[in-house]
Amino acid sequence: MSPRPLFRRVAIAEAITWALLLTGMFLKYVTETTELGVRVFGMLHGVVFVAYAVVAVVVAVDQRWTPRRTVAALASAVPPFATVPFDRWVEKHHPLEESWRLRTADPAGPLERLVAWLVRSPAQGVAAGLVAVAALTGLALLVGPPTG
Repeated sequence: MSPRPLFRRVAIAEAITWALLLTGMFLKYVTETTELGVRVFGMLHGVVFVAYAVVAVVVAVDQRWTPRRTVAALASAVPPFATVPFDRWVEKHHPLEESWRLRTADPAGPLERLVAWLVRSPAQGVAAGLVAVAALTGLALLVGPPTG
């Protein structure tokens, strides 16, 4: 999958999980009917949040985003639904390429070498991405699971 649809799909998934989490919070705190929605959708949102961060960094390295644009991409995952407008802004002002630059270009530096390996070996790249998301999610839970 090329950078454009990958980034867009994960950005939309992140926004959808925000909606699910907010629905769960409404059920827990406003209607006081159940906290199951927060438990389930909170974990789902956390995993997709981490996946969005991983994809954003990989795309940023491949597409040679500035540090400012990369930080903006990561920050857009914090407020609800902001990843979708950010994706549209990127598409309008700095469209993502249809193919991975590092699939054929020579990488410069260790981070580009890692991303080049990920995009040149798609099956291994997906596996590494899943391991990274699982590890980062687990680390986040160890450091301080959400309470409430």
